[in-house]
Amino acid sequence: MGLALLDWAVIVGYLLLSIGIGVFVVKHNSKNITDFFVAGRNLPWWLLGTSIAATWFATDAPLAVTALVRSKGIYGNWLWWYLGTGIMMMVFFYAKYWRRSEILTDAEMIELRYSGRSASILRGFTAAFFGIFKNCISLGWIMLAMLKFSNIMLGWSAEFALGITLAFALLHTLSSGIKGVVILDMLHFSAGTISTIILAILVLVQIGGPTELAEQIAARSDAPAGVMDMLPDLSHIGPTEMIAFVCLIGILWLGQAQGDGYIVQRLFSAKNEKHAIKASLWFAVAGVVILTWPWIVVGLGSVVILPISEASEALLADPELAYPMMINEVLPVGLRGLLVAAFMAAFMSTVDTHLCWGGSYMVNDIYKRFIRPDGNDRHYLLVSRISIVLLLALSSVAAWQMDSIAGAWIYIIEIVSGIAIILMLRWFWWRINAWSEIASMLSALILANGFLWIKWIHRWGWVNDSVLEMVNGWYHEDVALIRATVLLVLCTAISILVTFMTKPVDNATLLHFYTKVRPKGWWGPIAKQVPDLVDRSSSKGSWLGFLIGVVFLNSILFSVGHAVLGRYGSAFILMLVGAICGWLTLKFVASTQTQEADANS
Repeated sequence: MGLALLDWAVIVGYLLLSIGIGVFVVKHNSKNITDFFVAGRNLPWWLLGTSIAATWFATDAPLAVTALVRSKGIYGNWLWWYLGTGIMMMVFFYAKYWRRSEILTDAEMIELRYSGRSASILRGFTAAFFGIFKNCISLGWIMLAMLKFSNIMLGWSAEFALGITLAFALLHTLSSGIKGVVILDMLHFSAGTISTIILAILVLVQIGGPTELAEQIAARSDAPAGVMDMLPDLSHIGPTEMIAFVCLIGILWLGQAQGDGYIVQRLFSAKNEKHAIKASLWFAVAGVVILTWPWIVVGLGSVVILPISEASEALLADPELAYPMMINEVLPVGLRGLLVAAFMAAFMSTVDTHLCWGGSYMVNDIYKRFIRPDGNDRHYLLVSRISIVLLLALSSVAAWQMDSIAGAWIYIIEIVSGIAIILMLRWFWWRINAWSEIASMLSALILANGFLWIKWIHRWGWVNDSVLEMVNGWYHEDVALIRATVLLVLCTAISILVTFMTKPVDNATLLHFYTKVRPKGWWGPIAKQVPDLVDRSSSKGSWLGFLIGVVFLNSILFSVGHAVLGRYGSAFILMLVGAICGWLTLKFVASTQTQEADANS
């Protein structure tokens, strides 16, 4: 079933509306790269939090979530949900520090915190690693999802559809910068969320409601064991998978705790520290709870409407195709066009964000810092736009090298996990230096790609087949999360060792950083020099807020889950717990002490 004329009318109308908003934003021309990349630091929390969540709603997410449900069950979405704990830590510990630092990128923070040649090397390496390598992988899997979506939903060739949407995204980013991106994100998030909720409701209606959905899934012998488990059950999965789950929710969430990339770019754009904190909290709720359950419902419905035992060869080979197939199966004419338009817009919105984020690294932390530090504002704006075009080309190459969205997610988790602890410690321990971070990054890259080194060594005849087979077993995707946890421990240990083997950062740099950011933690030698600036408030409120926030987020998450499966009693109790914890979380957010750093410190 293809798109009807009315669907195409809705799609064209929506895209024209997006273009119209973009044209309006273009009138507010950026004067410099601060305007272009962080909107003059004057955006409200609700717009920023929505923008971050909208970036999560790219074409890749619903497809990957549906595939996880069909192959593993609901609990497979912990590959996404685990981030909620890290985001809550960012709310209470890091959001205010990011905004207080008054920088353009998180890579720039390196030379605010460290000094010397090692700091400049680290800044350039970080910008290249996150802004180019990681960013292009992220954009690559987003493009891969758009190709899959287009193959099912559009009559054009997938490549042509991808080219058209990329062209729109590129033109919008080049013309309006971050302000245009976040304003359009608001539209795309609203349209995307409403249309995916409508699809989920229609799936439930077609099947007969939540209770009937649960009963029909339970009656299907071809559904994965424990498909309706929200937490993994050892009777349905093996011990290796359970250990991997424990690693994910117990340790690996630390990789998201301080935030990075486009998330902190939004925090840099906030009006003040309070807006940065509130933006992080709203992102947690919107991204983890509001967005994911409509996708999961469609995934569960696909088990009934597109049974696994009767699936086509294409669907069996690639379960990520189930989501666009469900759109064709369930949505009527008109609504189908709205959801396709929302997906295309979400794709463009996410591309906008990644291009703007990656461009900020390339200009601020590579070109301006190392190549031409004496250029004028007009010159840097031109280079910003050129770098954005270059990033798009590199990301397109990355997309052709991928075949699995979820696989790319796991690879990023593995690499980032190695540097998680050190990136957190740099805020709270004065002794961490640039070599600490360099050691963690290099060791993470080397260990995460160990299977490549062994293959090369094997080709040279330095190791035998049995060693190669053993190493390949360790790098199998089934143990990826366990491997990421081991990598986190090893990289942290290496970094701490390097910290004590190298000299500390010079006193002047540490004093400037401490005076500007005023972090808590182990800053004794530095804090003694400015006793009047020491934050003597207790951290108890931040820790309580974090813990209660985690309970709040997961209570709401599970409440919705029980409701869509017809377990209304459990849903009500969890919703009540969530409401109480949510009220307390807001209280702790309101009581969080903030202070605008003196820009001239």
